[in-house]
Amino acid sequence: MIPAAAPGCLIAAFVFLIFLFKWVNILKEYERAVTFWLGRLSKQPKGPGLVLIFWPFETMVRISLRTIVHDVPSQDIITRDNVSVKVNAVVYFRVVDPSRAIVAVENYLYATSQLAQTTLRSVLGQAMLDELLSEREKLNIELQKVIDEHTNPWGIKVSLVEVKQVDLPIEMQRAMAKQAEAERERRAKVINADGEFQAAAKLSEAAEVLARFPIAIQLRFLQTMREIASERNTTTFFPIPLDILGPLLGRSIPDGK
Repeated sequence: MIPAAAPGCLIAAFVFLIFLFKWVNILKEYERAVTFWLGRLSKQPKGPGLVLIFWPFETMVRISLRTIVHDVPSQDIITRDNVSVKVNAVVYFRVVDPSRAIVAVENYLYATSQLAQTTLRSVLGQAMLDELLSEREKLNIELQKVIDEHTNPWGIKVSLVEVKQVDLPIEMQRAMAKQAEAERERRAKVINADGEFQAAAKLSEAAEVLARFPIAIQLRFLQTMREIASERNTTTFFPIPLDILGPLLGRSIPDGK
């Protein structure tokens, strides 16, 4: 026969096991336990390792200290020069004070996410489109500074904010493509004009040298003949000095007629 006290012992053992499972907790290296004794916050978080929580008088909330990567959804932003763009970003943050992350804000993940969205619209809305495209690093630093300043009372440290993608309207993309093409054409014309200027300067210097040394013209003439003769062609020419043709041309023109 089963003793009369056996059911009571089983119930007591079952209740003891429940209390044991509630009391004994094991926290990982990156976890901390924010504890409340009769509803009042304890001075220091517990963990990691074996943690005893004397439930029901003491309760705990687990907090992870690892860096959280939060993807900020795409936001519609109007820049300072009235251009509508879609911008998304990524925020890297972690909990540095578990007690404040639980007590100071209801849900620190949701609060940080909403703050990142509003800050993204506010900061980027004050920038010009050219700044948004070319000075992204400066805007990232400003975003990180503003978000970190507002999350500091919650025990949150924002380490990095990066603007991921800027989506421009199709019309703006076409206008920027035309602008880039016009800029390339302008540079090509400037380079061509600069080349013409340098060539004219060199020709002017060459003319001065030939004026000082007339024999250089004859040497250049002979060099040209050599280049023509080196090519395989059937053309034969004989150089005739203009000094010889001068008198002949003068006789062929009748005087006074």
